[in-house]
Amino acid sequence: MSIVDNAVYRGGQRIASPATLEETYRLLARLRTEDPRCTEAGEHCVLVWIGLYRPSADELDSLAEQFGLHELAVEDIRQAEQRPKLDRYGSTLFTVLRPAVYQDATETVDFGEIHIVTGPGFVITVRQSEHGRVGRVRARVESQPALLVTGAEAVLYAVLDQTVDDYYPVVEGLENDIDEISDALYSGSGDGVVSRRIYQLTREVSAFHRAVAPLELELRQFLEELAGAGAPRELQHGLRDVLDHLIFVNNKVESFQASLTNALMLDSTQLAARQNEAAIEQNEQMKRISSWAAILFAPSIIGSVYGMNFRFMPELSWVWGYPMALGLMLVTGVVLYFVFRFKRWL
Repeated sequence: MSIVDNAVYRGGQRIASPATLEETYRLLARLRTEDPRCTEAGEHCVLVWIGLYRPSADELDSLAEQFGLHELAVEDIRQAEQRPKLDRYGSTLFTVLRPAVYQDATETVDFGEIHIVTGPGFVITVRQSEHGRVGRVRARVESQPALLVTGAEAVLYAVLDQTVDDYYPVVEGLENDIDEISDALYSGSGDGVVSRRIYQLTREVSAFHRAVAPLELELRQFLEELAGAGAPRELQHGLRDVLDHLIFVNNKVESFQASLTNALMLDSTQLAARQNEAAIEQNEQMKRISSWAAILFAPSIIGSVYGMNFRFMPELSWVWGYPMALGLMLVTGVVLYFVFRFKRWL
């Protein structure tokens, strides 16, 4: 059984915690028979909140049949790996959120996935990963009965609020990492490690952007829908506050992308400069090696002539022949040495 928490609320108070889906259905049917107004917001409101973790296909089919879930929403829950969105299917709203957690040890961002289906008198939350503090949200909502009696949208607001608030530590962690990279680059200590960190952070920021950016437009449209439907002002104000926080996070993420682009360009420039310096140094070394090779090559040529054993060599019968050859080697080497020194090759 994948049920994490299952509760029935009336007037903002938990009145039952069914152990199975079937018990939930029976209780809900009885309450609706006793009071047909139970799906309306207000003091008569009966709200079923079913929290699941990776439900089975049979459980999803059961929920779809009981609450009239759209087949596309059910298919998205089964497949998971969905982008953040709010899709309206008649009287039900299907929401996908991507909670994020910053891992300081590895400088990475871990993402979760929460599916929320809201409709008249019911909320279904499905977690596809370990991330996502739905239990914490439930405790917070249960402490505010006045919020719960406004209906299923109140639960959706609470989950949205917690998810967006949890983005702030991620923003702070990424910002610190980017500042460290900037300090390393502007201090001139950039190296291959910094380059790898830039590419890694660019990947993390891009993934974070995909988790956050689509939600802004979806939330704006949802707010317009609630305003047109005359939703409680307190709920609308709360969602606008969530939207403001989300806009702040989005702006931060976009600034991170720009900063990393600049950092990558600066790192590339510094790398090119280091390569040029290395090439210049290598060229200087080649000049020195070539100069000494030329200095040593001249005596070698002279010596090789004497090693050819020609039959007629006048200086062979001359007593100063070999001293002259040795002197010529020395003079040639000294002349070449000063020529290369003058050219600053040595």
